[in-house]
Amino acid sequence: MFNHARNGSVRVGNSEMDYISFGNGNKNLIMLPGLGDGLRTVKGMALAFSVMYRRYAKKYTVYVFSRKNHLPEGYSTREMAKDHAEAMTALGISKADILGISQGGMIAQYLAIDHPDFVNRLVLAVTSAKPNETIENVVGAWIEMAIQENYKDLMIDTAEKSYSERYLKKYRRLYPLLVRMGKPKSFKRFLIQAASCTSHNAYEELNKIICPTLVIGGDCDKIVGTTSASTIADKIEESELFIYNGLGHALYEEAKDFSERVLNFLSTPDE
Repeated sequence: MFNHARNGSVRVGNSEMDYISFGNGNKNLIMLPGLGDGLRTVKGMALAFSVMYRRYAKKYTVYVFSRKNHLPEGYSTREMAKDHAEAMTALGISKADILGISQGGMIAQYLAIDHPDFVNRLVLAVTSAKPNETIENVVGAWIEMAIQENYKDLMIDTAEKSYSERYLKKYRRLYPLLVRMGKPKSFKRFLIQAASCTSHNAYEELNKIICPTLVIGGDCDKIVGTTSASTIADKIEESELFIYNGLGHALYEEAKDFSERVLNFLSTPDE
C-alpha cells in the first residue's frame, strides 16, 4: 500500500484503540487529531492520511492515534494522555515527536507533562491550555447540537468556525454532501470528548514541559480564541511561537507551508 499505510488497533486497558501508520522513516511521529475523532475514529483512514501527509512519510514512521473505542463518562484529556502513553508502550514506541492538533494538542500537553520520556519534540497547533469564553461558547453550542443529534448544524457550524471566508466561498456548495456523510450511530463519544475540551486546564503545569516546543495559532481562530497560542508559549520555556495571519482553526489544512514549518522545527538540531 502507498507509503506502507496500514490500519491497526492496540489494546489499552479494557478497550481497543484504533490507529493508523504510514511511512518508513527511522524516527517516529505521533499525530493526535482533534474533536472530530468523537464522530469518527481513524479506522480505515490509513491510505487517505498517507496521501495527505506524505511529506512526513519521507523521514518518519507516522502514527495517528484515535481515543480508545469505549470512553468512560468524565474521561479527561489527562486520562487520554495516559492511554496514549500506554498505546505507545504496547507498540514498542519508546520516544517520538508529537504533533497535537486542537483537542489533540490538549492531550499532547499532558503527554509532555506526565510522560516526558516519551516526547522528543512537541508541536501544539490551534489548541488551548485552559478554558476560555470562546471555547465554552463554541463547544457548548456543539454539545447542545449533539444532544439533539443535529448532525447537519453541527457539521456546518464546525466548518463555518474553522475555515477562512476565502476557503468557505469555494466549498460551501459541498455542505449538502458533507451532512449526508459520516453521521455516527451515537453521539455519546463526541459528547464525552467535547466535555473534556471545556474542562481541560493544564495551564499551571505547562512549565513542566521541558522538550523543545513549537506553538502554532491563527489570529482568526473562532474555536479556541486568538490568544490561546501565545498564552501557551509564554508558559513553556523551550518554546517558539508562530501565528498565521488571516487564518483560523483549520490553518493546518489551509496554510500551504504548515507541514514544511512543522518538519523544519522537528529537524532542528538540539543544542
